[in-house]
Parts: sequence; structure tokens; C-alpha cells
Amino acid sequence: MRETENEQCGLIHAFVLDGSGGARQVGYSDLAELQLAADESIWLHWDRGQPQAHEWLRRHSRLSPFACDVLLEENTRPRMLTLPHEELLLFLRGVNLNPDAEPEDMVSVRVFADRQRVISLRLRPLRSTEVVIRLLTEGRGPKSASELLLYLAEAMTDRVDDLVMQLGERIDAEEEALESNERYTPEHDSMLSLRRQAAGLRRFLLPQRELYGQLTRHRLSWFAEDDTEYWNELSNRLTRYLEELDMVRERINLVLESEHRRLSERMNRTMYLLAIITGFFLPLSFLTGLLGINVGGIPGADFPYGFVVACVLIGGVALLQWWILRRLRWV
Repeated sequence: MRETENEQCGLIHAFVLDGSGGARQVGYSDLAELQLAADESIWLHWDRGQPQAHEWLRRHSRLSPFACDVLLEENTRPRMLTLPHEELLLFLRGVNLNPDAEPEDMVSVRVFADRQRVISLRLRPLRSTEVVIRLLTEGRGPKSASELLLYLAEAMTDRVDDLVMQLGERIDAEEEALESNERYTPEHDSMLSLRRQAAGLRRFLLPQRELYGQLTRHRLSWFAEDDTEYWNELSNRLTRYLEELDMVRERINLVLESEHRRLSERMNRTMYLLAIITGFFLPLSFLTGLLGINVGGIPGADFPYGFVVACVLIGGVALLQWWILRRLRWV
């Protein structure tokens, strides 16, 4: 009954963190009278596509109109905004693992956070939130609002790690096939798709790395003592992923360049053979054409061994051509 009520109101889930790694779930009707203890925090995760979520955010969240406007923007990019009273707005991107979706078309998550509240909004389902929920139900989840931000960011980064590894494995397979089989031809469309995925991921990961760097440099008073080190580690991980994506794009270009060179060499070899064959038979075709014209005065027309003499002459010309081509090292 509570889940049905939450869905109708645009609330995906609501958890009260107990400060020890666990949480209890609450419903939409509990939010109005909910009182948090000193060591508790609340996490509200909303469906941004529901009008009820917009209404609650503007009327009952106690957020400023500016914060509501920014959270409900149609398009955004990874960034961080600090608000008065040490409030924080984060715009993160996660890998899109929804059915029939491109992974590089990353899912946007907008987050408001203060000392005891985390309000997140998404338009499309995000697997990373499921990871955090599972940890909370097992009693191994975040203990505070600041740790909840870290857990969400780390879960999103893990998904990026998996996708970057898959891209690397695919290009490894293409390189191995290209080196082991001279006749192997990589699919041009597949290579372009890989390069597009790498470029799409890099487009969002670069500003997200800068976002984590800002959180490392601008520590708020309600952050845990070691939060800065964890944000710095996430920034370093994204730096490594960006370097690997650049390497993937470069390796794709090398594969395409290698295939283009092989095709050019094959075509040049074919054209070379055709030129040799054409040059070899051109004098012979001239002789046979000259001797085959139907006019009077052809030498040897009345000679009984004229055909034999003509064959010997053509054979001699052919041997002479072969000797010349061998001396020139064309064959």
C-alpha cells in the first residue's frame, strides 16, 4: 500500500538513515510529520517526470525557488553549486543500463543535500541507487548525508569502470583478430560505434571529474572527516577512465588506419598485376590484330608454314618480354 502511494505521488523511495549503516523505509504520508533524531538523515528519491514530485519540491521541501528551478531544469551537465546555509546541489551522470538504451547516453541525477537531507531526482531508472539501497537493507550502507553522496557517486563510478573495461576488451579482440588473420576485415560500423561510445562517455566524465575535484577542495562542515580523501580518489579514478577512453579512441583510429593501409596495399597489388598482364599481352594483341586483318598482301598468306612461323614469332616476342620484365624485377 505504501509503495502504491509513493508511486502515485512521484516518490520512488524514502529512507531514514539510522546513523549506523542501516535505514528504515517511510512513505509519502509520513513526510509531513517526520521528525529526525540528531544522528539520523533522510534520503528522498523522486521521479522527475511526475508532476506530483514537482509540486512537493516547490511547496513542501523548504528549498529556495532558485534551488527548485535548477533541480527541475530540462537539460543540464555534471556540475556543483553551493547554496547558503551550507547546502549543496550536485548534478551527476550515470551509465544508462536501461533496455534498448545506449550506455553512453548517460542518466542524469540531480541531488540536493544538507546536513540531514538528501533529495535526488531522476527521469530514467538508475541501477546505482539500487546498489545503495541493497547496502542499506544489509546494514552496510551510508551513515550520514555526506556518506550517502559518496556511496551514490561511487556506485555510478563502478558502472563506468565496467563499461570502460568492456570497450577495452572489444578493441583488444579486434586487434588480436587483425594481427592473427591477414584476411580479417573489422566492421567499419562497429569501430565507429565504439569510437562514438568513447566520445560520449568522455563528454560527461570530464566535467564530472572536475566536480569531484571541487568537492575535494571545498569541504563543508557537515562532511565526514575522510570524505575529502574519498572524493579525491573518485576524481583520480575518473582521470584514469578518461585516459583509457582516449587510448580506446586512439586504438580504434589505429585499427581503422591499419585496415585502410591493408586495403590500399591489396588494391595496389591488384592494379600492379593487371598492369603487368596488360603490358605483357599488348604487343601480342598488336601482332595478332595486325596479322588478322582481311586485306591483300599479308605476308605468308600463301606460305604453307605461315601459321607456324607466326606462332614462333609471337612466342619469341613473349619470351623477350618475360626476359625484360625479369631484368627490370617487375615480376
